[in-house]
Parts: sequence; C-alpha cells; structure tokens
Amino acid sequence: MTFLIIVIVLAIIFDLINGFHDAANSIATIVSTKVLSPFQAVIWAAFFNIVAFWIFDLKVADTVAKIVAPSSITYAVVCAGLLSAIAWNLLTWWSGIPSSSSHTLLGGFAGAAVANAGFGVVNQEKILVTFAFIFLAPIIGLIIGAIINTIIVNICKNAHPTKADRWFKRLQLVSSGLFSIGHGGNDAQKVMGIIAAALMVYTAKLTAAGLPIPEWAHIHQALDSHGKMVIKHIPDWVPVACYCAIGFGTMMGGWKIIKTMGTKITKVTPLEGVSAETAGAITLFMTEKMGIPVSTTHTITGSIIGVGVTKRISAVRWGVTVSLLWAWVLTIPISGLLGAIIFWILTFFGMK
Repeated sequence: MTFLIIVIVLAIIFDLINGFHDAANSIATIVSTKVLSPFQAVIWAAFFNIVAFWIFDLKVADTVAKIVAPSSITYAVVCAGLLSAIAWNLLTWWSGIPSSSSHTLLGGFAGAAVANAGFGVVNQEKILVTFAFIFLAPIIGLIIGAIINTIIVNICKNAHPTKADRWFKRLQLVSSGLFSIGHGGNDAQKVMGIIAAALMVYTAKLTAAGLPIPEWAHIHQALDSHGKMVIKHIPDWVPVACYCAIGFGTMMGGWKIIKTMGTKITKVTPLEGVSAETAGAITLFMTEKMGIPVSTTHTITGSIIGVGVTKRISAVRWGVTVSLLWAWVLTIPISGLLGAIIFWILTFFGMK
C-alpha cells in the first residue's frame, strides 16, 4: 500500500509538471499576439484543461496502461517510469526545449518494463503507432494549419485590416480554449493510464491474497467492438485528481518554452494564431478519438510551421525547428534508458 501511495503521488507531481511544461502549447500564440497577458492566458488554459474531464472517454488512458504487458508491471516499473519522465521534463523545461511530456512518460515506462522483463513485454502495435505519430502529428497539424490559414486569408482578403484583426483576437480566445481542451484530454489521460496500471498491480496482489477489492481501486474493463479488452471506467478520484493537477500546473506557466513556441519558430498574427490553434485542436480531438497518445507539443509546433509556410518558406526559422526535431526523436530512447537505470536502482534498494 505504501508503494502504491508513492506511485500515485509521483503521478500527480508529473501531471503538475506536465501542466507548466506544456502550458506553452495552449497559450504560446495567444500570448505572442498579445490577445491575453501571460497570467490571463494560463488561467484561461487551465480552465479548459479541466473542462476536458466532461468531454473525453478513456481510450488514451487505456493505450498508456497497456503499452507493456500487464505481467511486467510492478510498483518499481511504474515508479521508475515516472521518475524518468519527471527528470527529463524538468531538464527540457529548464533548457526551454518544448519536448513531449507524453513520449517521455511512455519511454520511461516502457524502458523500466523492459529492464524488468525483457523486450518481449512491449506492446509493439501500440508503441509503433505512438512512435509513428511523433512524425505524423506535426505533419497533420502542418497540413491542416496551412489549409485553414489559406482559406481564412482568401475569405478575408477584402476585409478592413483593423476590424479583421479585432475579430481574430476574439476568435483566438475560442481556438485557444479548444486546443486547451484537447491538451487536457490527451495529457491528463496519460497519467490516468499510469495510475490505472499501478491500481491493476494493487488489485492483482489483493486477488492473489484472497482479499476483496475496494471500490476506490476498482478498474472496470470490457470488450470493445473489435473484441479487445479495454478500460471502460476508473475510480472517479483518478480523473478528478489528474485534470486538477494539469490545470494547476498550467497556472504555474512555462515562460521559457512559451518564448520558443510563440516567437522563435515564426512570427504569429491573431489570424495565424486562430489557424494554428484550430489545426492543433482538430488533430488532438481526432487522435483522442482513435486512442493514440500524441504530443500536444509536436501538434502545435507543426500547426505553427504550417501557418508560417503559407506566408513564405523563409518565414519559418528552420534552424530552431531542426533542433526541436532532434529533441523529439531522442526523447523516447533517452527516457527509456533513464527509466531502466532508475528501475535497477530501485530494485537494488528492495522496491518491488
């Protein structure tokens, strides 16, 4: 029980860090276009992060919980994965690099599981789809962002510039809110999946000992339309804690990353901010429906690049973009290695 509490506390801490690490994803464009002040923007984003609680089901949480075989999951595995993700998130936040909290969590979790039981425990279908969307999510965001921006520019080409700018500043409140809902639904669910994995370990131990499973730890699974066992319900305290943590984390801000996302990739106007945020929101809502844990960082970066490309290729600072791409590619292997190392340290000191 003590180890379970430690894992849950670490998961909530990770969710909090995820909030301020990824705050830039939701508010970078709305801050850079001066529609809202940084403080107003993080409050706005935090509110819509929590709104996601009433919108999305648990498909992403189920994917994360089953990224490795249940037989390989122990408290030490979950704990090592979380510590790895926390360390990488803090390092990249300190450096101002908008890396993926999603992929560092999955990498750390999978790396610790492999250290425990070998490469055979990795769910190849889920990990390959997740890895593919490191590249596909920003490309999808880029294409949708470019299309939306081109359509808007052509529709509004005869509009009065001052009046149009005023309207797009108002619309940016809507598009930023939608993207924040997608951020909350995607990222908070990953932590729900990790807590669900820990609760499965706990309930398996209770069942093996012939003890009843308390209601606060009960995970309900059922067959989906494809005949696969998926998580249908987790205790209410888990999503409430996760959504609140990511909301409070967002309120703490992440100003270094906001500067990178909002100004260093390309200059963004309110019109372009609407295009980028709407493209990002569409991509997140679509992947959440598919149960794919994508990176909100990758998604909004691709959307911002797509908007920049519609102006001219040189409007995008490709040197910054290439540096971000290297951070994205390296996140899973570095987190996995770190997760494995932490797992060996924890087991050396007797954590099972």
